[in-house]
Amino acid sequence: MMVHTPSQPAPLAGDTARPLSSENRPTSSPIGLEELHRIHSRRLFRFFARHGARQDAADLVQDCFIRLAGAREKRPETAIERPEAYLSTIALNLLRERARVAARRRMAYHIPADEVPLAGNDPIAALEARDQLERLEASLARLSQKSRSVFLAHRRDGTSYKEIANQEGLSEKAVQRRMSKAIAHINRARRAY
Repeated sequence: MMVHTPSQPAPLAGDTARPLSSENRPTSSPIGLEELHRIHSRRLFRFFARHGARQDAADLVQDCFIRLAGAREKRPETAIERPEAYLSTIALNLLRERARVAARRRMAYHIPADEVPLAGNDPIAALEARDQLERLEASLARLSQKSRSVFLAHRRDGTSYKEIANQEGLSEKAVQRRMSKAIAHINRARRAY
């Protein structure tokens, strides 16, 4: 286990930090952005690349330094004592923001199943799709009330097994068994057609 002294850059998750050489060690005066970039940019680039942002790693490294410069500009009288730790925090926050944006983007493209047209201008395909939907509904109707509500809560509403177990007063294992039973029942009904 490596112990980090204030003169060493704080490692990012999964990064092994190397001690700075004596020529690169920060002095008591604030280090300029160019010097910080020279010292920490490769470490930040590797961090972003390892965490799934290889294509955007260079841009994310630049964003880190832009945010650091902005923080220094907002508080010019107060020096950031550990800029390497500050950069590490910025890098983590950038990855979190990126994940939130990606999740929002996925949700924006989500279209509920009942809003999707079943078929185009092909009347035979429309009849087949309607018939398949009716068979699915009939198959669901033959399930017990508990199994049907468990299946619909998980598949239609996206509720987790744990949440369903709490709502229905069942154990998670019981929810799993009811889901397996419902899926097997629906698959048998589909194969029978």
